[in-house]
Amino acid sequence: MSAALRHYVPAEIQALRTWLPFASCMVLLIVCIERLRGDAQAAWLAAASLLALILARLLLPDGRKRGRAAADDALAVAGRGQPEGIAGNSARLLATGALAVAGLGLGLWALFASGKALYDFWSRGWLLVPFALLLCWLCKPAVAVWAAGRGDAALAEAGLARNKRVGPRLQAAGLHIALLHAVALVAVPVIWILDLAVSPGNTLGGTIGDAFSLEHFARILAGEAFWIWTRNSLVVALGTTLAGLALAIPAGYAFSRCQFAGRKQSMFLFMLIQMFPGAIILVPYFMVMKTLGLLNTSLGLILVYSVTALPLCVWMLKGFFDSVPKALEEAALLDGCSQLQVFLRIVLPLSLPAVAITALFSFLAAWNEFLLALVFNTSNEMFTLPVGLASMIPATGQQWGDFAAASILVSVPVVMLFIAFQKTLIQGLTLGAIKS
Repeated sequence: MSAALRHYVPAEIQALRTWLPFASCMVLLIVCIERLRGDAQAAWLAAASLLALILARLLLPDGRKRGRAAADDALAVAGRGQPEGIAGNSARLLATGALAVAGLGLGLWALFASGKALYDFWSRGWLLVPFALLLCWLCKPAVAVWAAGRGDAALAEAGLARNKRVGPRLQAAGLHIALLHAVALVAVPVIWILDLAVSPGNTLGGTIGDAFSLEHFARILAGEAFWIWTRNSLVVALGTTLAGLALAIPAGYAFSRCQFAGRKQSMFLFMLIQMFPGAIILVPYFMVMKTLGLLNTSLGLILVYSVTALPLCVWMLKGFFDSVPKALEEAALLDGCSQLQVFLRIVLPLSLPAVAITALFSFLAAWNEFLLALVFNTSNEMFTLPVGLASMIPATGQQWGDFAAASILVSVPVVMLFIAFQKTLIQGLTLGAIKS
């Protein structure tokens, strides 16, 4: 028996073996969502579709006739009927096709019984498309011939050649579908908050794109409070970045290159500190800030943020400094450089990607931090942007449109930083610091 006959499986069947479990997971998610929404009919229809998908995957033809070809063919030649492997695959093919037809019926029923929102079309699509693909692919002549075991070595070799062309395309299509759903989890909230920011009024309802107005942006930019919060956040974030780098860079290099008493214990202590939640340090920090007279000051927040982010920054930089070859430093020392010159002229330039990542981490940690800023600053003049945005959502009279517009304005500096440091960040996260 040809090796092609033993190993050939149509690309459509291979794709279905992967796609049907993924579709089942998506339909299970839809069942949970419909239960949370309280739509019992939609939940039961999705549950029935989920059962049909699971059964279709279990009954999918497997082509195992080739593994027992000799005995089955002998029975067939002796006139004792169709080989069992062939009959089993044909029955599986018919049963799977019947499930696909039933699933299509359930999906159409759910489609006509659903609303017209974007979610309804997405959820009903997952109840229709998998069964439509299943029925379409099972009706292909190549799949039917393979399931019935009527192919010969020439057809199997042609099928394997076709799999090389079709298989990667099907895999790429499935991967892109999964990635699109991952992107949607991030993009949909952004689109929703953007629509809320450019819609008149302060209500959360309405249809996306039904109206357009810049009144919220005009109100935020014309107000004095937003610019005060922005100034405070910039001062705190930039101060934290500079102070954090000034402390973390020499500390990371010392832990990487120097051998001193308590080195391992200190690194373990840095790692241990990261395990505790930030709420534990609120009371001690508050008492220290009160004693030093640093409450309601930007300097107090800079000191707190720098100390809080220091352990992780030191660990990040130490790991990067470890990857810089010591031979470069030894060669520079032989050329007459001092240890400080070696660090400033050799190690630090090679470590700029790591420094950029650490700086961005420190800036974002200070820019987005809320709890410490809320506790240590009690006056509106010293609020940072996260605390100021939270003050826009009181118990009554929520200003959702203004809040959405301010949130978008707050995210602009972060986006600009990522765009500006994109190449450096990619280099630091992938290639490391060693240059040839």
